[in-house]
Amino acid sequence: MIIYNVTVGVDKEIEREWLTWMKGEHIPKVMKSGMFHDSKMYKILGHDDPATSSYSIQYFAESIGNVEEYLASHAPALIREHQLKYKDRHVAFRTLLEEVV
Repeated sequence: MIIYNVTVGVDKEIEREWLTWMKGEHIPKVMKSGMFHDSKMYKILGHDDPATSSYSIQYFAESIGNVEEYLASHAPALIREHQLKYKDRHVAFRTLLEEVV
């Protein structure tokens, strides 16, 4: 299993709005791509910056091929939409994880 992990730091002033948008719009659009079979969102604890909150959004794929297709065909538009909506009110970075069995 491959996990596409997106870590986002978001200004606390817009945190509630951002969470509503992520849960109601963004994550459903990612899942609609058909490249992932599940997703989970976690709040990162012990974050040191009092002005921001951090979250990890994890998307679970059966293969690296699914993630590569998502990144090539779906991610650019969705990432751009997020950037335009929240401009300088967030920072995001992405990592790929492989399950070790």
